[in-house]
Parts: sequence; C-alpha cells; structure tokens
Amino acid sequence: QVRLVESGGGLVQAGGSQRLSCAASGRTVANYRMGWVRQAPGKEREFVAAISRNGVFRSHADSVLGRFTISRDSAKNTVYLEMNRLKPEDTAVYYCAAGTTAPDFDFWGQGTQVTVSS
Repeated sequence: QVRLVESGGGLVQAGGSQRLSCAASGRTVANYRMGWVRQAPGKEREFVAAISRNGVFRSHADSVLGRFTISRDSAKNTVYLEMNRLKPEDTAVYYCAAGTTAPDFDFWGQGTQVTVSS
C-alpha cells in the first residue's frame, strides 16, 4: 500500500502558475509509475500527466502539453506538477496516482482543488 497526499492547490488568476506536490508514504514512489489526473465539475476524470519509475519517460495530455510538467524526486518520495499559463478550463480537482502497469493507477490521493479565475 502507498498513501498519497496532495498539496499546493488553491485559487490562481488565468495566466498564472502553480505547483502541486504529492507526498507518498508507506512505500517509496520509486517502485511506481506516478501520474496526475483531474476532474472538473460534471465531467469525467481526465488524464493529465505521468512519469515512469526512473523519471526518464514522461507523458502529458494534449490539453496541457507545453504548459504543465510532471517531475519526481525519489529522495523526497514526492511527485510534482508544475502548471504554467493556467486557463479557467484547468479548474478541477487534481489527483495524484500511483500504479505498476500503464495505463492503470492502483492508488489515489484525496485530491486538491485548483481554481483558475478569468
């Protein structure tokens, strides 16, 4: 089991930046492929980004490509999502997730709200 706790959400103006953090406990994140998934009100969960166990391979959804960057610090057992040039449509609850086999995730955090005002 791995426990994931997100932080860093809040209210930001359009065009601004924000960094989300995901702290893991229970097991080291180095054992897992990590990702971020978001869910806007009334919509289904949407894949945002993922990073491989060794951090070499990353993928980002087309909707955030060039604006968001996922990274990991295995020494700190933490995964990050750097978000730049935020848009109102980025407003959602952002969930951190861990998994062993792509594209599935096995463990989820409780989520953190990101609200982008226009």
